Amino acid sequence: MRRLEGIFPPVATPFDASGAVACDAFRANLRTLMARGLHGVVVAGSNGEAPLLDEAERTCLVRCAREVVPADRWLIAGIGGESTRQTIARAKAAAEHGADVMLVASPHYFGPQMTPAALLAHFTAVAEESPKPIVLYNIPKYVHFAIPADVVAALAGHPNVAGVKDSSGDEAQRAGYLGALAGRGVFLTGAAHQLADAMAEGAAGGIVAVSQFATALTLRLYERARAGDVEGARAAQAELSPIAREIVGGMAVPGLKVAMDLTGLVGGPPRPPLLPLDDAGRARVRELLAPLGVLVG
Repeated sequence: MRRLEGIFPPVATPFDASGAVACDAFRANLRTLMARGLHGVVVAGSNGEAPLLDEAERTCLVRCAREVVPADRWLIAGIGGESTRQTIARAKAAAEHGADVMLVASPHYFGPQMTPAALLAHFTAVAEESPKPIVLYNIPKYVHFAIPADVVAALAGHPNVAGVKDSSGDEAQRAGYLGALAGRGVFLTGAAHQLADAMAEGAAGGIVAVSQFATALTLRLYERARAGDVEGARAAQAELSPIAREIVGGMAVPGLKVAMDLTGLVGGPPRPPLLPLDDAGRARVRELLAPLGVLVG
């Protein structure tokens, strides 16, 4: 398998006036993102409102994305479920409709029972049954616990485990995962405000939502880091970090969607129970983006 590296936006899911997935707007967004030079996309991730999508909608998003994302760029599908059975079924459905890689968050409803042994058994079973490689997804903000580095180390040698995406923003966690992988898989950061540091330590890139509306800046940071231009990467990071922290980290999906609306994409309202930003929030997003020169409306 070619190396999984680059900048991948976890793309938002636009909805129409009736609340259904707006497939045409979704395809149009992806065409724009591909034209901007991103290395692929993640569909049905956290910023795609995955917990609010039904199974048919997940499949539709993968199928629509494959129609637009070229074969030489990555289509990554979020498939995390509460049962191992459900997660495997999602992996098979996503692969059938063109996904290249599966992004697998931990089951978490029965959090206290998700011991290292339980997580290892779950991820191993998914890796064994998935038609495509899996990436472990550490997102303690929503799952409320971290995947232990020992579990990552045990899985790193599996031929169908491509690596880890870590959205914790925890430097010690990142170091633990990089050590656990030990060159046997890729590390992708989900913390855009740490992209330069993560790449300096060996990350292959990032799955970062800010790349949907600050694409050129994110790609510039990536290319400078990749070239070993530490000062250039740090300069780009200084521009990127405030908007990543406040819009994506602080305002979450509603903030992301407003930023998309303001930069030539279709964001639209989030799906209930999420609420759209109020006028003050929208004004703050515009204020944060204005210095980048990316506003179109």
